[in-house]
Amino acid sequence: MSKRILFMGTPDYATRIFKELNKSSYDVIGLFTQPDKPVGRKQILTAPHIKQFCIDENIATPIFQPEKLRGNTQAVEEIKNLKPDFIIVAAYGQILPKEILDIAPCINLHASLLPKYRGASPIQESLLNDDYFTGVTSMFMEEGLDSGDILGLQYLKITPNMEVDVAFDKLSDIAATLTITTLDNFNNIKPLKQNEAEVSFCKKIKKEDGLVDFSSAKKLFLKYKAYSYWPGIFLASSLKLKDVEFIENESENNEGTILAIENDCVLIGCKKGSLKIKTIQAPSKKAISSVDYLRGQRLEKGDTLK
Repeated sequence: MSKRILFMGTPDYATRIFKELNKSSYDVIGLFTQPDKPVGRKQILTAPHIKQFCIDENIATPIFQPEKLRGNTQAVEEIKNLKPDFIIVAAYGQILPKEILDIAPCINLHASLLPKYRGASPIQESLLNDDYFTGVTSMFMEEGLDSGDILGLQYLKITPNMEVDVAFDKLSDIAATLTITTLDNFNNIKPLKQNEAEVSFCKKIKKEDGLVDFSSAKKLFLKYKAYSYWPGIFLASSLKLKDVEFIENESENNEGTILAIENDCVLIGCKKGSLKIKTIQAPSKKAISSVDYLRGQRLEKGDTLK
């Protein structure tokens, strides 16, 4: 008889894992995800990515969307009635209270190599810190934040120009595979305690985290890689910088100096280093070629981009 899986997740990272579980021999008996939320200027009520996937694919798995789990006796009873053998959690967006953790083994798929980067933004943090490797950890859940025993690890090499959307895609696929591997081998796995001496945390990303300046080309580029999907990077003037390419981190320049205007990009000098920018977006305007932007602003080589 196949094991009964209750799945908890919200964004596309979770959807990849959910898809893999649905293709497997395991029986997915329910889905917990975040409530629909108003999105955009018109505040259109929008389903989470994973719920929309179920609608689009006509997947009949029962969906539950409680506002909160802590103190929610109804949600606890609903989970008990589903009689799960395992609860699989991936980027759900809520901490599971003890009443749920006690129902069945709860396994989280966390997109970092724990104990490094416990918390909300591990993928972005690995890019910000210019790590050579990141990965996914399958782990037991407990009441602490990402602090449970490790069941499995799988690595991903970070290439020099890998942006956050590519990292997300690759890690989502890794997480999907690791979920099945962990379940298949569960009875033979010896859980490994995390080394508390190596713990680090990462925070939830805010829009203002995308603010950059031209003090360091390398630091600006790392922020671009981490935040290119959201919130993007922008100067104090609210000018958004897109399609950024790191050139070098040795030269010394006046911050924001236009060093060269090429056919499809501009070369910008930083206090340390230089980089190329292909696309610029002014506040409340459409993104355009950086060359066209400079032309429109009558900026030339030797001027400053602000």
